[in-house]
Amino acid sequence: MPLGEFLRAARESAGLSIDELAESTSIRPGLIREIEKNNFIHCGGDTYARGHLRNIAPKISVDVQTLIDLFNEEHSTEARTIHDMLVENNVTKFATERKSLSWKPLAIASIVILAAIAGGQIIISNSKTMVTPTVTESPTPPPIATPTAEPTPKVEATVVPDANGEMKLTIAATRGNSNIDVVVDGKHLFKGPIFQGDSKSFSAPTSISIYVSNAGDLDLTLNGTALAPLGERNQEVRKTFRSK
Repeated sequence: MPLGEFLRAARESAGLSIDELAESTSIRPGLIREIEKNNFIHCGGDTYARGHLRNIAPKISVDVQTLIDLFNEEHSTEARTIHDMLVENNVTKFATERKSLSWKPLAIASIVILAAIAGGQIIISNSKTMVTPTVTESPTPPPIATPTAEPTPKVEATVVPDANGEMKLTIAATRGNSNIDVVVDGKHLFKGPIFQGDSKSFSAPTSISIYVSNAGDLDLTLNGTALAPLGERNQEVRKTFRSK
C-alpha cells in the first residue's frame, strides 16, 4: 500500500477529518491532502517531509518509524546505497592487473647503479678541491589569516504597547520555510519549523525574543504594523522587542 493511501486509511481509522488533523499538527489542510495522494513535492524537501510525518504519526496512532521507512523507500532522494555512489564515482572498479617485472632487468639495473656509485666515490676521494655548497634559507611565509565566522545579528527594539498594554507579534512564512524560536517574557512558547504559507502570533506585556533561521523569507507584523525584513534569505537573526 503506498504511503499516502496508508496515511489516509490510518487517519480515517482514528476518526479524524483532514481539517482536524491540520489543526492538531499545524500543517495546512491542502498539504495534507497532497500527502495523502502520495505527493510530497510541496513539503520543502526530505527533511521537512519527515518532520510532517513525525507530527502526523502520534495523531493517527501509527509508529513514527513505520512512516519514515515507507517514505525513505518510496520517495527519499537520499536513500541510495554507498555501493551505488562508489560505482558512480568509479571507486569500486577493479584496477587492471599489472604485469610482474622480470628479476633479470632489475638485477642488471642494480649492478649499474652500484658501479656508478663506486666510481663517483673514487672521483670524490681523489679530488683535491672540495666545494661546500651554500644553502640559502627561503623566507618563512607569513601565517594565513583564518576568517572568523560572522556572528548571528542580535537586535533589540523598544515598542509602544497597544491599548491593552500588550505587544502582538505575527510571524508569516510568506516566501519559504524557516525554523523559529520564540521566548515571551522569559518563557519558551514555541520552537520548531514554520512552513511556507503558515503564520504564528504571540502576545506579551513586556518582551518578545525571537530567533529565525531564514529571515529573508519571513514577514513580521507588530501591533498591526508591517516591519521591514530582519535580514537576507537563509540568514540567522535574533531580535528582542521590549515595551516602553
